[in-house]
Amino acid sequence: MEHILGENWKIVSAGGSTGAAYYAHSEQKQLFLKRNSSPFLAVLSAQGIVPKLVWTKRLENGDVVTAQQWLDGKALNNEEMQHPKVAKLLSKIHHSSELLDMLLRIEKTEVTPENSLKTVKELIQNNSIQTLVLYKAYKYLESRLPYIHIDHQVVCHCDLDHHNWMLSENGELYLIDWDNARVGDPAMDIGRILQSYIPMEDWNQWLAYYGVENSTHLMQRMHWYLIIDAIIGYVWNYQHRKEKEAHQHLMELNQLLYQVNNWNL
Repeated sequence: MEHILGENWKIVSAGGSTGAAYYAHSEQKQLFLKRNSSPFLAVLSAQGIVPKLVWTKRLENGDVVTAQQWLDGKALNNEEMQHPKVAKLLSKIHHSSELLDMLLRIEKTEVTPENSLKTVKELIQNNSIQTLVLYKAYKYLESRLPYIHIDHQVVCHCDLDHHNWMLSENGELYLIDWDNARVGDPAMDIGRILQSYIPMEDWNQWLAYYGVENSTHLMQRMHWYLIIDAIIGYVWNYQHRKEKEAHQHLMELNQLLYQVNNWNL
C-alpha cells in the first residue's frame, strides 16, 4: 500500500475483521484507506452520509483502493443514539432514491420475508437445535408471513450498532461500515435502533423524528425481522460454542415473543 502514497506517508492497519482498512498519515494530511470497498461508497460520500471520498485507485493486481477524508471524532454511546439526528439521518438514507438505484445495480437482490423465513428454517433444521423457544418463534414467523409485505423497499444498513455512528468534532454525524447493506424493509433498521437503544415509552417520539407515525403494521414488521435476527444470532453463536452470546440472543428472543403476544401483533 505504501507505494500508492509515496515515501512521506505511514500506513498502519485500522483493525476490523477483514483486515482491508488502513490509517494513512503524513505531516500534512490524514486518510482512511480501504481495499476493495463497494462502489456504493461514492454515492454515500456525495450525500454526506460517510466522510468525503478523496480518490479511488486501481492496483496492478486488480484491487481497488479508496481514500476517505479522516475526521477526528467519536463513536456514539448508547445514550447518544437517542438523539434526533440519528433518526433524521436514517430517514434520509431510507428515502434516498439515488442510494436505492445504486445498491440495486450492485446487489440486484432484495431481502424478502419469504427468503428470510427460508433461511431461518434451513438454519434450524441443519443444526438440529431443539428448543421450545425456537419452535414457538418459527411458528410465529410462519403465521405472520402474509402480513409482513410492503410496497416499497429501501436501502437498509443492517448493522446499526452504536460504534458505526460517528460524530465528528464539528458536529457532523456519519454512518459508516456499509458492508452488510441490503435492499429491504426499513423496519429492519428501525427495529434494531428502537429495541436496542430507545426506551419503549419514547418510541413514538423517535418515530416522529424519523418522519412516520407508529402503527400496528410497523410494529408487526419490526418485531418479525427482530425475531429473524435473534434466531440467526442464537444459532450461529450456539454452533460456534459462544455460550454467553447465544444466551443473550435467546433472552432477546424470549423478550420479543413476550412483546408480540402481549401486543397482539
